[in-house]
Amino acid sequence: MARLTVEPIDVLVIGGGITGVSIARDAAMRGLRTALVEQSDLGYGTSSRSSRLIHGGLRYLEQGDLHLVFEASRERRVLLGIAPHLVRPLPFMFPVHQGDRLPLWKVAAGVWLYQLLSLFRNVRRPRILGKRALLRMEPMLRERGLVGGAMYYDAQCDDARLVVATARSAMAHGSLVANYVAVTALEQAGGKVTGARVLDRLSGETGLVLAKVVVNATGPWCDHIRRLEDANAPPLLRTTKGAHVLVPRQRVGHRAAITLTSPIDGRVMFVLPWGAFSYIGTTDTDTPEEPDEVRASPEDVTYLLRSANACFPNAHLSEDDVLGSWAGLRTLVAPPKDLPASEVSREHLIVAGPGGLLSIVGGKLTTCRLMAAQMVDRVIRELRARDGRPRPAAAPTEREPLPGGETKDWATFRHTGLELGLSGDTVEHLLSHYGTESAAIYNLIREDRALREALHHEHPAIEAEVVYVTRRELACRVEDVMVRRVHLYYETRHHGLAAAPRVAELMGRELGWEPERVTAEAEEYRKFCSES
Repeated sequence: MARLTVEPIDVLVIGGGITGVSIARDAAMRGLRTALVEQSDLGYGTSSRSSRLIHGGLRYLEQGDLHLVFEASRERRVLLGIAPHLVRPLPFMFPVHQGDRLPLWKVAAGVWLYQLLSLFRNVRRPRILGKRALLRMEPMLRERGLVGGAMYYDAQCDDARLVVATARSAMAHGSLVANYVAVTALEQAGGKVTGARVLDRLSGETGLVLAKVVVNATGPWCDHIRRLEDANAPPLLRTTKGAHVLVPRQRVGHRAAITLTSPIDGRVMFVLPWGAFSYIGTTDTDTPEEPDEVRASPEDVTYLLRSANACFPNAHLSEDDVLGSWAGLRTLVAPPKDLPASEVSREHLIVAGPGGLLSIVGGKLTTCRLMAAQMVDRVIRELRARDGRPRPAAAPTEREPLPGGETKDWATFRHTGLELGLSGDTVEHLLSHYGTESAAIYNLIREDRALREALHHEHPAIEAEVVYVTRRELACRVEDVMVRRVHLYYETRHHGLAAAPRVAELMGRELGWEPERVTAEAEEYRKFCSES
């Protein structure tokens, strides 16, 4: 709080999702004095509840959003290059059955147009497959009525960790980043927004952050922040819910990612691999739910399981197979006419309020870097109008790797982890979460061999990670570690509750918690799980 309030800054970013942290990174790389505040944890909202895809948006071709698909395909290439540990190529199969809303010829035309819009620089060329070829690759698909299908490539990402890595890059370039700091009011003088009053939700401390430009990148909370500037601001958002369920992958039996059209309503959805798990999503329905309250409803779960069972009839998935679920709110720009939720454009919009507050709405995870560059361009125009400063060069955000992404060659890191006595599964887990930063975790183990111990018997995560993410990744609560840093919440039965006391103990050592606080933090996580 002292550093945030000590002197005026150039730009204050409100919101620690992927859009906000990308804006902070770009602004800091251009030399602007930058700070970011987030009322919860980094990536707490939509940015850690997505379909975990970095994709061009094959399904957007139906809506004629060719420009968005072209942009997203280019940005997919960038993210594959700067974060290879977090963004990985993934083959997709798109089976077509008789009676499907999309016939095979249309799917074939779509994947080739998709390839064209990526300037033929996708991971591999698409293939059109007959029935037998498709069943050889995915033998558990429903055979009855199967006509054939297409194979194409997109990319999968660890969405929550991509947010953290981007925030750390912003910090490395000088940006201040503070989670659990909420904006309670916007400071205004002479009709202009000049900063924000903030509350540290962990300590109760308050302060005033003075900034020449304030950026609102709060996703589903965007209209709330806008009304701090103008109580009568009309809504910009149309929020729709995207829900997902996680099941054991062996129950489904798929090898690649599966794109399918739901037999219930014909919308495009996915069955996606995630290690030993599969997750099924997503829904796209209008909802009145508040961002803090959005959940996958029983109706969402039924829809997703029925859709997957229709494609994989031997799976017989039921609610008993669901290990976890998540749902987030898409922050779509409210369209001028009443469109079905799935047809609303994913394009983004930058809006200036009457006091100069800059708000960004819409967009998608894949285009976060491009959205950030456009917002910082707008910020710089505002700053030049105020003080005549020269325009800085564009930030090389498309070239500089995110922390952990400095190389795609993991051989040395893999060998080092095995030499330290870690299991192969744990080494691969570390590499896919931290990339080259795994070296820092290895150093912790060298200092304290006990940190090699597993956090949970069902999961490859180890105790050293808790120390690392508390020291370097702004983890402040047990929930931050379990849900968004290490993912035990989703990837173990009972949300990894058995590990919570040890996680709290390790965090307490780093953060100076008294024994009572350690116990209370573990209990808070238990309550969080019971309410989820």
